[in-house]
Amino acid sequence: EETTVPEIQRTSLGNVVLLLKSLGIHDLMHFDFLDPPPYETLLLALEQLYALGALNHLGELTTSGRKMAELPVDPMLSKMILASEKYSCSEEILTVAAMLSVNNSIFYRPKDKVVHADNARVNFFLPGGDHLVLLNVYTQWAESGYSSQWCYENFVQFRSMRRARDVREQLEGLLERVEVGLTSCQGDYVRVRKAITSGYFYHTARLTRSGYRTVKQQQTVFIHPNSSLFEQQPRWLLYHELVLTTKEFMRQVLEIESSWLLEVAPHYYKAKELEDPHAKKMPKKVGKTREELG
Repeated sequence: EETTVPEIQRTSLGNVVLLLKSLGIHDLMHFDFLDPPPYETLLLALEQLYALGALNHLGELTTSGRKMAELPVDPMLSKMILASEKYSCSEEILTVAAMLSVNNSIFYRPKDKVVHADNARVNFFLPGGDHLVLLNVYTQWAESGYSSQWCYENFVQFRSMRRARDVREQLEGLLERVEVGLTSCQGDYVRVRKAITSGYFYHTARLTRSGYRTVKQQQTVFIHPNSSLFEQQPRWLLYHELVLTTKEFMRQVLEIESSWLLEVAPHYYKAKELEDPHAKKMPKKVGKTREELG
């Protein structure tokens, strides 16, 4: 095309809608955008914000919606940060949020040291998924005194880590404004995973006989080969984003349990959707014979 498509017409509008609502602009369908975004994208953003609890059924901002608008990150990330107070793990969640914002540029693989780089990456793996790997990388870097030498030895991008630290400090400064206290889960990663699920319940996939499918849209997706869960194939997954290259890949995946989805989003998921179809087997005997019935 001769000119680039305006960004507002090709990105997720969650943040834009939240900002406009917080400024008191309620009729978004007739708002005078310079380049109006597609109608469907706007509707999707409103639906997502409603599911996250930022808007009520009338489309007005809720209390948690106002708090989410205070945080300059994607609505799902801000929801995750707000939920961290309930699970007492805001320290860890801030780190995860900061690392997700510099997402794909944490590790590097020099062509002449591919094996070393891959081994260094595997050393950071924790059971549970990629979000915990990011948390582990940041924690170890902090323990090394934020050293550039440590990054060099572990094939981690120093510039990305420094950016993650800046983002984390900014978010920490905003916590007081959204009334979230700083707490740590002391290594109880289930709480961290539940807090992440609170923000990203929209992005879930389950393992079926033909591979992974998203829970709501039934879209076929694949775990990214870089993921720590690539060979493990857990039954239920949550992903940070979908990337389309040769296939639809899920980036930054986390293993979850289906019961958590009912716990954090009972308004969005019904128990029936989360039942495992393979768990139901027909009884061996179809019914009693006439002799048995007497």
